Amino acid sequence: MKKTPVLNIALSRVIASLGHGDILVIADAGLPVPPGVEIIDLALTPGIPDFASTLGVVLSEMQVERHVLAEEILQARPGPLARLEQWHDEGAIGERQLLSHTEFKQLTAHARAIVRTGECQPYCNIALVSGVFF
Repeated sequence: MKKTPVLNIALSRVIASLGHGDILVIADAGLPVPPGVEIIDLALTPGIPDFASTLGVVLSEMQVERHVLAEEILQARPGPLARLEQWHDEGAIGERQLLSHTEFKQLTAHARAIVRTGECQPYCNIALVSGVFF
């Protein structure tokens, strides 16, 4: 059995397959998934799994160069924003880029995969751009 935190087969496979510059999106339950983009649906019920817990597990296995948020998250200030700010301050999610929510949804068309959580707070979406550890 795997020793590292990600036990979900599809999520583990996608993280292992990422190259420099590839995008992985962690999304709330309502973010639309563009045609042709793989969805890894972890949602069980509203709030399970939540956005922050899912992102934390992904960060334990993924090297992140930068991240993209919809600027509306800074106005809506959902609960997970505090944890996002902490990861940003720690350098765990690299540099930040802000887009409008409409532009963010357009960016998702370029993602390798979208990980759907059970999060039901607005704008709890992040695009992680893969870095390299060397």
